[in-house]
Amino acid sequence: MSTSPFSRRDFIRLTSKGVGGLALSSLVNSVSAKTAYQPTLHHTAKAKSVIFLYMSGGVSHIDSFDPKPLLRELHGQPMPMEVERTQFDDVGNILGSFWDSQRYGQSGIEMTNLFPHIAAQADDLAIVRGLTAKFSEHAQGNFFMHTGFPFLGYPSAGSWINYGLVTENPNLPGFIVLQSEKSKTPHGGVSLFGNAFLPATTQGSIFNISGDRAVPNIQPAMLKNEQRTALDVIKSLDLGFSERIATKDAIQSSIANAETAFLMQEAVPELTDISQETTATLEMYGVNDTVSHKDEYARQCLMARRLVERGVRFVELSCCSHGIGGGGGGNPWDQHGNIEEGHGTMAAQVDKPIAALIKDLKDRGLLDQTLLVFTGEFGRNPFSQASFSTDIGRDHNPQGFSAWLCGGGVKGGTVYGATDEFGYHAIDGISNIYELWATVLHLLGVDHDQLTFQYGGRNLRLTDVHGKVWNEIIA
Repeated sequence: MSTSPFSRRDFIRLTSKGVGGLALSSLVNSVSAKTAYQPTLHHTAKAKSVIFLYMSGGVSHIDSFDPKPLLRELHGQPMPMEVERTQFDDVGNILGSFWDSQRYGQSGIEMTNLFPHIAAQADDLAIVRGLTAKFSEHAQGNFFMHTGFPFLGYPSAGSWINYGLVTENPNLPGFIVLQSEKSKTPHGGVSLFGNAFLPATTQGSIFNISGDRAVPNIQPAMLKNEQRTALDVIKSLDLGFSERIATKDAIQSSIANAETAFLMQEAVPELTDISQETTATLEMYGVNDTVSHKDEYARQCLMARRLVERGVRFVELSCCSHGIGGGGGGNPWDQHGNIEEGHGTMAAQVDKPIAALIKDLKDRGLLDQTLLVFTGEFGRNPFSQASFSTDIGRDHNPQGFSAWLCGGGVKGGTVYGATDEFGYHAIDGISNIYELWATVLHLLGVDHDQLTFQYGGRNLRLTDVHGKVWNEIIA
Protein backbone atom coordinates (compact mmCIF):
# COMPACT_ATOMS: atom_id res chain seq x y z
CA MET A 1 0.00 0.00 0.00
CA SER A 2 2.88 2.38 0.72
CA THR A 3 5.64 3.34 -1.73
CA SER A 4 8.12 4.10 1.08
CA PRO A 5 8.60 3.01 4.70
CA PHE A 6 7.13 5.20 7.44
CA SER A 7 10.26 6.32 9.31
CA ARG A 8 10.67 8.01 12.69
CA ARG A 9 11.76 11.14 10.85
CA ASP A 10 8.51 11.12 8.89
CA PHE A 11 6.56 10.75 12.11
CA ILE A 12 8.31 13.73 13.76
CA ARG A 13 7.88 15.87 10.62
CA LEU A 14 4.20 15.12 10.29
CA THR A 15 3.31 15.53 13.95
CA SER A 16 5.17 18.85 14.12
CA LYS A 17 3.07 20.07 11.22
CA GLY A 18 -0.06 19.00 13.10
CA VAL A 19 0.91 20.92 16.25
CA GLY A 20 1.95 23.97 14.24
CA GLY A 21 -1.38 24.01 12.43
CA LEU A 22 -3.58 24.18 15.52
CA ALA A 23 -4.18 27.90 15.12
CA LEU A 24 -5.78 27.32 11.73
CA SER A 25 -7.61 24.11 12.53
CA SER A 26 -10.90 25.61 13.68
CA LEU A 27 -11.18 27.73 10.54
CA VAL A 28 -10.26 24.86 8.23
CA ASN A 29 -12.57 22.38 9.93
CA SER A 30 -15.54 24.75 9.88
CA VAL A 31 -15.50 25.01 6.11
CA SER A 32 -14.04 21.67 5.06
CA ALA A 33 -17.42 20.06 4.46
CA LYS A 34 -18.46 22.84 2.11
CA THR A 35 -15.20 23.14 0.19
CA ALA A 36 -14.63 19.46 -0.48
CA TYR A 37 -16.92 19.60 -3.50
CA GLN A 38 -18.56 22.68 -4.94
CA PRO A 39 -21.92 21.89 -6.57
CA THR A 40 -23.02 23.71 -9.68
CA LEU A 41 -26.79 23.98 -9.92
CA HIS A 42 -28.23 23.49 -13.38
CA HIS A 43 -31.12 25.83 -12.61
CA THR A 44 -32.68 27.62 -9.66
CA ALA A 45 -33.60 25.12 -6.98
CA LYS A 46 -37.13 24.99 -5.63
CA ALA A 47 -36.20 22.73 -2.70
CA LYS A 48 -33.22 22.51 -0.36
CA SER A 49 -33.97 19.29 1.51
CA VAL A 50 -35.80 15.99 1.01
CA ILE A 51 -37.75 13.98 3.57
CA PHE A 52 -38.23 10.42 2.31
CA LEU A 53 -41.27 8.77 3.92
CA TYR A 54 -40.52 5.19 2.94
CA MET A 55 -43.37 2.72 3.45
CA SER A 56 -41.43 -0.54 3.29
CA GLY A 57 -43.44 -3.63 2.42
CA GLY A 58 -45.75 -2.18 -0.20
CA VAL A 59 -48.71 0.07 0.61
CA SER A 60 -51.91 -0.86 -1.20
CA HIS A 61 -52.60 2.02 -3.58
CA ILE A 62 -56.14 0.78 -4.27
CA ASP A 63 -56.89 0.99 -0.56
CA SER A 64 -55.46 4.49 -0.23
CA PHE A 65 -54.55 6.99 -2.97
CA ASP A 66 -56.07 5.28 -6.03
CA PRO A 67 -59.49 3.89 -5.01
CA LYS A 68 -61.40 1.69 -7.46
CA PRO A 69 -65.19 1.47 -6.84
CA LEU A 70 -65.45 -1.36 -9.38
CA LEU A 71 -63.65 -3.70 -7.00
CA ARG A 72 -66.51 -3.49 -4.53
CA GLU A 73 -69.04 -4.08 -7.27
CA LEU A 74 -67.21 -7.22 -8.45
CA HIS A 75 -66.05 -8.39 -5.00
CA GLY A 76 -65.62 -12.17 -4.89
CA GLN A 77 -65.65 -12.66 -8.66
CA PRO A 78 -62.71 -13.99 -10.71
CA MET A 79 -60.49 -11.46 -12.45
CA PRO A 80 -61.85 -10.96 -16.01
CA MET A 81 -58.35 -10.75 -17.51
CA GLU A 82 -55.11 -12.64 -17.56
CA VAL A 83 -53.32 -12.36 -14.23
CA GLU A 84 -49.58 -11.72 -13.99
CA ARG A 85 -47.50 -14.17 -11.98
CA THR A 86 -47.40 -12.98 -8.37
CA GLN A 87 -44.78 -13.36 -5.65
CA PHE A 88 -46.52 -16.42 -4.19
CA ASP A 89 -48.57 -17.25 -7.30
CA ASP A 90 -51.64 -17.93 -5.17
CA VAL A 91 -54.38 -15.97 -6.91
CA GLY A 92 -57.83 -15.52 -5.44
CA ASN A 93 -60.87 -13.50 -6.52
CA ILE A 94 -61.42 -9.75 -6.71
CA LEU A 95 -61.14 -8.10 -3.30
CA GLY A 96 -63.05 -4.88 -2.68
CA SER A 97 -61.48 -2.30 -0.40
CA PHE A 98 -62.22 -2.25 3.32
CA TRP A 99 -62.06 1.58 3.27
CA ASP A 100 -64.57 4.08 1.89
CA SER A 101 -63.51 6.73 -0.60
CA GLN A 102 -64.49 10.35 -1.07
CA ARG A 103 -63.17 13.57 -2.61
CA TYR A 104 -60.93 15.74 -0.46
CA GLY A 105 -60.00 19.41 -0.48
CA GLN A 106 -60.81 22.09 -3.01
CA SER A 107 -58.96 20.01 -5.60
CA GLY A 108 -61.44 17.18 -5.08
CA ILE A 109 -58.88 14.39 -5.25
CA GLU A 110 -60.50 11.04 -4.55
CA MET A 111 -58.85 8.96 -1.83
CA THR A 112 -59.98 6.43 0.74
CA ASN A 113 -60.21 7.18 4.44
CA LEU A 114 -57.27 4.88 5.25
CA PHE A 115 -55.16 8.05 5.78
CA PRO A 116 -57.76 10.62 6.90
CA HIS A 117 -55.24 13.18 8.20
CA ILE A 118 -53.05 13.01 5.08
CA ALA A 119 -56.13 13.10 2.85
CA ALA A 120 -57.15 16.34 4.56
CA GLN A 121 -53.92 17.80 3.11
CA ALA A 122 -55.00 16.87 -0.44
CA ASP A 123 -54.46 20.37 -1.81
CA ASP A 124 -50.76 20.14 -0.92
CA LEU A 125 -50.22 16.70 -2.50
CA ALA A 126 -49.21 15.72 -6.02
CA ILE A 127 -50.26 12.09 -6.39
CA VAL A 128 -48.55 9.96 -9.04
CA ARG A 129 -50.80 7.01 -9.91
CA GLY A 130 -48.99 5.42 -12.83
CA LEU A 131 -45.82 4.37 -11.05
CA THR A 132 -44.31 0.99 -11.97
CA ALA A 133 -41.40 -1.11 -10.72
CA LYS A 134 -39.40 -3.92 -12.33
CA PHE A 135 -39.30 -6.20 -9.32
CA SER A 136 -41.85 -7.80 -7.01
CA GLU A 137 -39.50 -9.11 -4.32
CA HIS A 138 -38.81 -6.90 -1.31
CA ALA A 139 -35.01 -6.71 -1.25
CA GLN A 140 -34.75 -6.13 -4.99
CA GLY A 141 -37.63 -3.66 -4.85
CA ASN A 142 -36.03 -1.77 -1.95
CA PHE A 143 -32.67 -1.52 -3.71
CA PHE A 144 -34.36 -0.48 -6.94
CA MET A 145 -36.35 2.24 -5.19
CA HIS A 146 -33.34 3.56 -3.26
CA THR A 147 -30.58 3.25 -5.87
CA GLY A 148 -32.12 2.66 -9.31
CA PHE A 149 -30.55 -0.82 -9.37
CA PRO A 150 -31.90 -4.09 -7.88
CA PHE A 151 -28.75 -5.19 -6.09
CA LEU A 152 -25.76 -4.14 -3.99
CA GLY A 153 -23.05 -1.85 -5.24
CA TYR A 154 -24.80 1.42 -6.13
CA PRO A 155 -25.27 4.59 -4.07
CA SER A 156 -28.52 5.43 -2.36
CA ALA A 157 -30.48 8.45 -3.61
CA GLY A 158 -29.65 10.20 -0.34
CA SER A 159 -25.94 9.68 -1.01
CA TRP A 160 -26.25 11.06 -4.54
CA ILE A 161 -28.04 14.15 -3.23
CA ASN A 162 -25.54 14.55 -0.41
CA TYR A 163 -22.69 14.26 -2.93
CA GLY A 164 -24.21 16.61 -5.48
CA LEU A 165 -25.35 19.38 -3.17
CA VAL A 166 -23.09 19.09 -0.09
CA THR A 167 -24.46 19.60 3.41
CA GLU A 168 -25.46 23.08 4.54
CA ASN A 169 -24.55 22.18 8.12
CA PRO A 170 -21.04 20.78 8.70
CA ASN A 171 -22.03 19.88 12.28
CA LEU A 172 -24.34 17.10 11.06
CA PRO A 173 -24.21 14.47 8.30
CA GLY A 174 -25.95 15.48 5.09
CA PHE A 175 -27.88 12.19 4.86
CA ILE A 176 -29.57 10.87 8.01
CA VAL A 177 -31.78 7.78 8.42
CA LEU A 178 -34.11 7.94 11.42
CA GLN A 179 -34.99 4.72 13.20
CA SER A 180 -36.72 3.75 16.42
CA GLU A 181 -36.64 0.86 18.85
CA LYS A 182 -39.40 -0.98 16.98
CA SER A 183 -38.39 -0.06 13.43
CA LYS A 184 -36.25 -2.35 11.32
CA THR A 185 -34.06 -1.71 8.30
CA PRO A 186 -35.97 -2.80 5.15
CA HIS A 187 -34.94 -6.05 3.46
CA GLY A 188 -31.62 -5.41 1.76
CA GLY A 189 -29.95 -4.07 4.90
CA VAL A 190 -27.99 -0.91 5.59
CA SER A 191 -26.54 -0.94 2.07
CA LEU A 192 -29.85 0.65 1.07
CA PHE A 193 -28.39 3.80 2.65
CA GLY A 194 -24.84 3.21 1.41
CA ASN A 195 -22.49 5.33 -0.64
CA ALA A 196 -21.05 2.46 -2.78
CA PHE A 197 -18.43 4.13 -5.01
CA LEU A 198 -19.21 7.69 -3.92
CA PRO A 199 -17.08 9.26 -1.17
CA ALA A 200 -17.72 7.68 2.22
CA THR A 201 -18.79 11.06 3.61
CA THR A 202 -22.00 10.80 1.59
CA GLN A 203 -23.39 7.59 3.13
CA GLY A 204 -26.45 7.61 5.37
CA SER A 205 -25.95 7.95 9.13
CA ILE A 206 -28.48 6.06 11.25
CA PHE A 207 -29.94 7.92 14.24
CA ASN A 208 -31.99 5.78 16.64
CA ILE A 209 -34.14 8.30 18.48
CA SER A 210 -35.91 5.94 20.89
CA GLY A 211 -33.36 6.32 23.66
CA ASP A 212 -31.52 9.28 25.11
CA ARG A 213 -28.60 8.89 22.69
CA ALA A 214 -29.44 8.87 19.00
CA VAL A 215 -25.81 8.11 18.10
CA PRO A 216 -23.77 5.57 20.12
CA ASN A 217 -20.53 6.74 21.76
CA ILE A 218 -21.19 10.38 20.88
CA GLN A 219 -20.21 11.62 24.35
CA PRO A 220 -16.57 12.78 24.47
CA ALA A 221 -14.07 10.63 26.36
CA MET A 222 -11.62 13.51 26.93
CA LEU A 223 -11.61 17.29 27.24
CA LYS A 224 -12.54 19.16 24.07
CA ASN A 225 -9.14 20.86 23.63
CA GLU A 226 -7.32 17.56 24.19
CA GLN A 227 -9.56 15.84 21.68
CA ARG A 228 -9.01 18.65 19.17
CA THR A 229 -5.24 18.31 19.52
CA ALA A 230 -5.39 14.54 19.09
CA LEU A 231 -7.59 14.83 15.99
CA ASP A 232 -5.22 17.33 14.40
CA VAL A 233 -2.23 15.07 14.97
CA ILE A 234 -4.09 12.07 13.53
CA LYS A 235 -5.22 14.21 10.60
CA SER A 236 -1.63 15.18 9.81
CA LEU A 237 -0.53 11.56 9.94
CA ASP A 238 -3.41 10.49 7.71
CA LEU A 239 -2.69 13.24 5.18
CA GLY A 240 0.94 12.22 5.05
CA PHE A 241 -0.08 8.62 4.45
CA SER A 242 -2.57 9.62 1.73
CA GLU A 243 0.21 11.41 -0.18
CA ARG A 244 1.99 8.08 -0.62
CA ILE A 245 -0.88 5.94 -1.87
CA ALA A 246 -2.84 5.96 -5.09
CA THR A 247 -6.33 5.73 -3.56
CA LYS A 248 -6.91 8.78 -1.39
CA ASP A 249 -10.70 8.80 -0.89
CA ALA A 250 -10.78 6.36 2.02
CA ILE A 251 -8.21 8.37 3.97
CA GLN A 252 -9.72 11.76 3.15
CA SER A 253 -13.23 10.54 3.93
CA SER A 254 -12.00 9.12 7.23
CA ILE A 255 -10.56 12.51 8.13
CA ALA A 256 -13.78 14.30 7.14
CA ASN A 257 -15.96 11.84 9.04
CA ALA A 258 -13.82 12.22 12.17
CA GLU A 259 -14.27 15.99 11.97
CA THR A 260 -18.04 15.61 11.56
CA ALA A 261 -18.19 13.25 14.53
CA PHE A 262 -16.25 15.78 16.60
CA LEU A 263 -18.77 18.51 15.78
CA MET A 264 -21.73 16.15 16.30
CA GLN A 265 -20.84 15.83 19.97
CA GLU A 266 -22.49 19.19 20.57
CA ALA A 267 -24.94 19.21 17.66
CA VAL A 268 -26.68 15.88 18.31
CA PRO A 269 -27.66 16.43 21.97
CA GLU A 270 -29.09 19.83 21.03
CA LEU A 271 -30.91 18.34 18.03
CA THR A 272 -32.55 15.53 19.97
CA ASP A 273 -33.57 17.66 22.95
CA ILE A 274 -37.25 18.37 22.25
CA SER A 275 -37.97 19.85 25.67
CA GLN A 276 -38.38 23.31 24.13
CA GLU A 277 -41.07 22.16 21.71
CA THR A 278 -44.52 23.39 22.71
CA THR A 279 -47.12 21.08 24.16
CA ALA A 280 -49.35 21.88 21.19
CA THR A 281 -46.63 20.79 18.75
CA LEU A 282 -45.99 17.52 20.59
CA GLU A 283 -49.70 16.75 20.66
CA MET A 284 -50.11 17.61 16.99
CA TYR A 285 -47.47 15.02 16.03
CA GLY A 286 -48.64 12.46 18.57
CA VAL A 287 -45.46 12.42 20.64
CA ASN A 288 -46.08 10.62 23.94
CA ASP A 289 -48.96 8.63 22.46
CA THR A 290 -49.71 5.65 24.70
CA VAL A 291 -49.31 3.34 21.67
CA SER A 292 -45.53 3.02 21.31
CA HIS A 293 -45.59 2.56 17.53
CA LYS A 294 -47.40 5.89 17.13
CA ASP A 295 -45.14 7.70 19.57
CA GLU A 296 -41.97 6.45 17.89
CA TYR A 297 -43.01 7.44 14.38
CA ALA A 298 -44.28 10.79 15.67
CA ARG A 299 -40.83 11.46 17.13
CA GLN A 300 -39.23 10.59 13.78
CA CYS A 301 -41.48 13.08 11.97
CA LEU A 302 -40.74 15.80 14.51
CA MET A 303 -37.02 15.04 14.26
CA ALA A 304 -37.21 15.24 10.46
CA ARG A 305 -38.51 18.79 10.77
CA ARG A 306 -35.73 19.68 13.20
CA LEU A 307 -33.12 18.22 10.83
CA VAL A 308 -34.22 20.13 7.75
CA GLU A 309 -34.38 23.26 9.89
CA ARG A 310 -30.67 22.69 10.50
CA GLY A 311 -29.79 22.24 6.84
CA VAL A 312 -29.64 18.44 6.51
CA ARG A 313 -30.13 17.57 2.85
CA PHE A 314 -31.80 14.16 2.96
CA VAL A 315 -33.74 12.52 5.80
CA GLU A 316 -35.29 9.05 5.55
CA LEU A 317 -37.84 7.76 8.07
CA SER A 318 -38.46 4.13 9.07
CA CYS A 319 -41.83 2.56 9.87
CA CYS A 320 -42.22 0.45 13.01
CA SER A 321 -42.94 -3.26 12.65
CA HIS A 322 -45.95 -5.03 14.13
CA GLY A 323 -46.12 -8.45 12.42
CA ILE A 324 -49.81 -8.39 11.45
CA GLY A 325 -50.68 -10.34 8.30
CA GLY A 326 -47.03 -10.97 7.50
CA GLY A 327 -45.95 -7.36 8.02
CA GLY A 328 -42.99 -8.03 10.26
CA GLY A 329 -39.29 -7.22 10.31
CA GLY A 330 -38.34 -4.72 7.66
CA ASN A 331 -41.62 -5.03 5.72
CA PRO A 332 -44.34 -3.71 8.02
CA TRP A 333 -46.74 -2.89 5.14
CA ASP A 334 -46.55 -6.41 3.72
CA GLN A 335 -50.05 -7.75 4.43
CA HIS A 336 -50.45 -11.02 2.57
CA GLY A 337 -53.11 -11.76 5.15
CA ASN A 338 -55.37 -9.71 7.41
CA ILE A 339 -54.87 -6.55 5.38
CA GLU A 340 -57.76 -4.81 7.10
CA GLU A 341 -56.09 -4.92 10.51
CA GLY A 342 -52.51 -4.70 9.21
CA HIS A 343 -52.97 -1.70 6.93
CA GLY A 344 -55.25 -0.11 9.50
CA THR A 345 -52.59 -0.42 12.19
CA MET A 346 -49.85 0.91 9.91
CA ALA A 347 -51.94 3.86 8.73
CA ALA A 348 -52.77 4.76 12.33
CA GLN A 349 -49.03 4.79 13.02
CA VAL A 350 -47.97 7.20 10.26
CA ASP A 351 -51.07 9.19 9.24
CA LYS A 352 -51.28 11.79 12.01
CA PRO A 353 -47.50 12.43 12.31
CA ILE A 354 -47.03 12.89 8.54
CA ALA A 355 -49.98 15.28 8.32
CA ALA A 356 -48.56 17.17 11.30
CA LEU A 357 -45.17 17.34 9.59
CA ILE A 358 -46.75 18.92 6.50
CA LYS A 359 -48.66 21.45 8.59
CA ASP A 360 -45.69 22.24 10.83
CA LEU A 361 -43.37 22.83 7.86
CA LYS A 362 -45.99 25.06 6.27
CA ASP A 363 -46.56 27.08 9.45
CA ARG A 364 -42.81 27.64 9.80
CA GLY A 365 -42.34 28.67 6.18
CA LEU A 366 -40.28 25.55 5.44
CA LEU A 367 -42.62 23.57 3.19
CA ASP A 368 -41.69 25.56 0.09
CA GLN A 369 -38.05 24.52 0.49
CA THR A 370 -38.64 20.98 1.75
CA LEU A 371 -39.72 18.15 -0.56
CA LEU A 372 -41.61 15.22 0.96
CA VAL A 373 -41.70 11.92 -0.94
CA PHE A 374 -44.08 9.12 0.12
CA THR A 375 -43.84 5.68 -1.48
CA GLY A 376 -43.26 1.98 -0.98
CA GLU A 377 -41.39 -0.40 -3.28
CA PHE A 378 -44.57 -1.48 -5.10
CA GLY A 379 -48.36 -1.65 -4.65
CA ARG A 380 -50.73 -4.55 -4.07
CA ASN A 381 -53.05 -6.60 -6.26
CA PRO A 382 -56.80 -6.03 -6.76
CA PHE A 383 -57.48 -9.68 -5.95
CA SER A 384 -56.96 -11.63 -2.75
CA GLN A 385 -54.17 -13.99 -1.92
CA ALA A 386 -56.20 -17.20 -1.99
CA SER A 387 -54.52 -19.12 0.82
CA PHE A 388 -55.66 -16.48 3.28
CA SER A 389 -59.37 -17.00 2.59
CA THR A 390 -60.34 -16.40 6.21
CA ASP A 391 -57.52 -13.93 6.85
CA ILE A 392 -57.61 -12.03 3.61
CA GLY A 393 -54.71 -10.07 2.14
CA ARG A 394 -53.12 -8.92 -1.13
CA ASP A 395 -49.92 -9.99 -2.89
CA HIS A 396 -47.35 -7.62 -4.44
CA ASN A 397 -48.15 -5.56 -7.54
CA PRO A 398 -45.33 -3.70 -9.35
CA GLN A 399 -47.47 -3.18 -12.51
CA GLY A 400 -49.10 -0.03 -11.19
CA PHE A 401 -49.06 1.81 -7.86
CA SER A 402 -49.01 5.26 -6.29
CA ALA A 403 -46.62 7.70 -4.67
CA TRP A 404 -47.05 11.32 -3.67
CA LEU A 405 -44.85 14.38 -3.40
CA CYS A 406 -45.49 17.51 -1.37
CA GLY A 407 -43.85 20.93 -0.92
CA GLY A 408 -40.52 21.92 -2.47
CA GLY A 409 -41.88 23.29 -5.76
CA VAL A 410 -44.59 20.65 -6.27
CA LYS A 411 -48.00 21.65 -7.64
CA GLY A 412 -50.39 20.63 -4.88
CA GLY A 413 -53.85 19.26 -5.53
CA THR A 414 -52.79 17.42 -8.68
CA VAL A 415 -52.94 13.86 -9.95
CA TYR A 416 -50.58 12.54 -12.61
CA GLY A 417 -51.02 9.18 -14.32
CA ALA A 418 -53.63 6.48 -13.85
CA THR A 419 -54.13 2.74 -13.48
CA ASP A 420 -56.89 0.74 -15.12
CA GLU A 421 -60.35 0.42 -13.53
CA PHE A 422 -59.08 -2.48 -11.39
CA GLY A 423 -55.96 -0.62 -10.23
CA TYR A 424 -53.93 -3.43 -11.74
CA HIS A 425 -51.83 -1.92 -14.54
CA ALA A 426 -50.65 1.64 -15.14
CA ILE A 427 -52.28 2.88 -18.35
CA ASP A 428 -51.68 6.63 -18.43
CA GLY A 429 -48.62 8.64 -17.47
CA ILE A 430 -46.80 5.35 -17.03
CA SER A 431 -43.83 6.19 -14.81
CA ASN A 432 -40.87 4.55 -13.10
CA ILE A 433 -38.34 5.01 -10.32
CA TYR A 434 -35.90 6.81 -12.61
CA GLU A 435 -38.49 9.51 -13.28
CA LEU A 436 -39.20 9.88 -9.59
CA TRP A 437 -35.56 10.62 -8.80
CA ALA A 438 -35.10 12.73 -11.94
CA THR A 439 -37.95 14.90 -10.67
CA VAL A 440 -36.57 15.08 -7.13
CA LEU A 441 -33.15 16.14 -8.45
CA HIS A 442 -34.77 18.70 -10.74
CA LEU A 443 -36.61 20.28 -7.81
CA LEU A 444 -33.25 20.48 -6.00
CA GLY A 445 -31.79 22.39 -8.96
CA VAL A 446 -29.85 19.43 -10.38
CA ASP A 447 -30.02 17.96 -13.88
CA HIS A 448 -30.11 14.21 -13.33
CA ASP A 449 -28.15 13.65 -16.55
CA GLN A 450 -25.28 15.76 -15.25
CA LEU A 451 -24.93 14.42 -11.71
CA THR A 452 -22.43 11.67 -12.48
CA PHE A 453 -19.47 9.88 -10.94
CA GLN A 454 -16.89 8.00 -12.96
CA TYR A 455 -16.50 4.44 -11.78
CA GLY A 456 -15.31 1.38 -13.66
CA GLY A 457 -14.59 3.49 -16.74
CA ARG A 458 -18.14 4.83 -17.00
CA ASN A 459 -19.98 7.93 -15.82
CA LEU A 460 -22.66 6.49 -13.56
CA ARG A 461 -25.73 8.28 -12.21
CA LEU A 462 -28.77 7.69 -10.03
CA THR A 463 -31.12 7.42 -13.01
CA ASP A 464 -28.77 5.11 -14.96
CA VAL A 465 -29.50 5.83 -18.67
CA HIS A 466 -33.18 6.60 -18.10
CA GLY A 467 -35.45 9.18 -16.58
CA LYS A 468 -37.48 12.27 -17.40
CA VAL A 469 -38.86 14.98 -15.17
CA TRP A 470 -42.52 14.99 -14.18
CA ASN A 471 -43.16 18.54 -15.36
CA GLU A 472 -46.88 17.90 -14.93
CA ILE A 473 -46.58 18.16 -11.12
CA ILE A 474 -44.08 21.03 -10.88
CA ALA A 475 -45.46 24.43 -9.87
